[in-house]
Parts: sequence; C-alpha cells; structure tokens
Amino acid sequence: MGLYLVTGAAGFIGSALVRALLERGEQVRAFDNFETGRRENVGEVVARIDLREADLLDFAAVQSACQGVDYVLHQAAIPSVPKSIIDPARSDRVNVEGTLNILMAARDAGVKRVVYAASSSAYGDTPTLPKREDMTPLPLSPYAVSKLTGEMYMKVFYGVYGLPTVSLRYFNIFGPRQDPSSQYSAVLAKFITLMLRGERPTIYGDGEQSRDFNYIDNAVAANLLATTAPEAEVAGETFNIATGHRFNLNQTVELLRPLTGYTGEIEYAPERKGDIKHSLADISRAQDKLKYRPLVDFKEGLRRTVDWYRASKAATQRELAASH
Repeated sequence: MGLYLVTGAAGFIGSALVRALLERGEQVRAFDNFETGRRENVGEVVARIDLREADLLDFAAVQSACQGVDYVLHQAAIPSVPKSIIDPARSDRVNVEGTLNILMAARDAGVKRVVYAASSSAYGDTPTLPKREDMTPLPLSPYAVSKLTGEMYMKVFYGVYGLPTVSLRYFNIFGPRQDPSSQYSAVLAKFITLMLRGERPTIYGDGEQSRDFNYIDNAVAANLLATTAPEAEVAGETFNIATGHRFNLNQTVELLRPLTGYTGEIEYAPERKGDIKHSLADISRAQDKLKYRPLVDFKEGLRRTVDWYRASKAATQRELAASH
C-alpha cells in the first residue's frame, strides 16, 4: 500500500483518481483549495482520505503535504483557456509557480514519482494530424503556455535532480462530475446538461472542429500506469493520453440527441479566441511505454456520462421536493 498525494483532488479528474486509488486499497492525501474543485466530488469519501485544504502557492502547505508521500498525481490547475486570456498572470502563478512548488517539495521529500496533468493545448493549431509528442509545441493561449512550462519543469527536475516525473498530455477528457455550470465549462458537460433540460446548446464556430474526446476512466488508468512503468522507459518523458479517434461537434450533438431525448435546434456563435480547430492524438508511445489502452470508447463514454448526469439531476429534484 502506497501513500498518494492527489492535487486538485476535488476537481473532475482529481476526484476520479481519489476514488480509483481508494478502490485499490491505497492511502490517499488530497490537496485542494476549492477554487475550482467541488466539495461534493469528495463528499462520500472524505472520511477515508487525508484532506488538506490549502493553496499550491503556499509552499509550506505543499511541503507538509509531500511528507511521507510515495507518489504525487499533480492535477491542480486553473484549467481554462478563456480564463487565462482574461487573467494570464493568475493562470501563470497557479499553473507554473504552483507546479514548481510541487516539484521542489516532492524532490525534498524523496517522492518516488510525480505524474503531471499536461495538456494537448501545447500543440496549438498546427495542421498535421495526428499529434505526436516529438512535434514542436505551438501554444495559442496563456493556459497552453503555462501547462507546457510545467511539462518542461517536469523534464528538467528529472534531468537535474533525478526526481522521476511523467507528463500526460490529456486530450479533451469528459465524464461524470465534470462541472457544467461555468461559462468556461468543458463542451460535453455543458451540452449534456443543457440537452437533458431541453435547452439549446451553443456551438462556437461552425461545429466542424473536431476533438479526440477521452472518457475519464482512460485518464485514470493512464495515471496509475505512469506511477509503475519502468523509470528508464518513462522518466522525464511526455505521453499523449487520448483514444486516437476524433469526432466533430456537429457529430457529437447528433450522438447526444437519442441519449438525452433532445429534439430542438442548435445555436451557433462566433469562434472563441485560443480555441484550436482539430485535435487528434497518436497514442503509440503511451501504448508502448506505459502499456496504456483506452478502456472506454467515445460512444460508450457518452452513454455513461449522460446516465450519470440524468441520475444526478433526478437526485437533486428529489432533494428539492423533500425540502419543501
């Protein structure tokens, strides 16, 4: 049994990692300042974890959290392109300085490995598909710059200090517990919740932009594999975590119609700055070095996600009815 520190533990991906680790019988220390994380995401497991409510920019808190830890799964970030465009300094502080704090504390505490949530936004909008890890990065937003900088720090801390690190470039992860309520929310969470309510979803652009959507269970599996893969094969390296298939937003809406029962129109709005047109991953390096395989394909992931949001909506309605 190991002790795992999960940063951003109350977020969408972090909370999924927390639950998966507990199911494996591991010890979990959870770190979150609840700026974007939600308490209900860890509510049912809070008694089984060591929850540290603190900020990545508080180095003393980060040092304390790393003490005695075997593995760090670093998910915490301000994960939004539009937010980074509005406030690039805040995005940089949390995503770069916060990541540097994690690395320094992990190095000093003798952590065995740090696994980092990197981002496919590092590739930018280069026309070549699929995206390979050896391509020259071309970030289009402050968010993408900040996540790429964190990735480079991971590589440097292995090369300079011998701290084993692995960077996982996530491609458009979706699934249960993704927050649909913010204007910056991921597109599938927003589409599904609106369509279940019978409300019109908005596509920014013509809907032909495509994404390599990846169900949450696949990302969780990749993190767990990254903690145990041979150091000589993976330390200091970056891996695409995706499915190797893409769907455009118009196709996605049509797949969601029968699942949600939505029969209305779709609204189209101007493209947003910093958004890329097409995204598709080459996952052969992750398959080879991490032994990563997508466990759940896009259509099955959509079905599971819609089922979760529908059940969540029904539970909320029951709670409201009981309170009156």
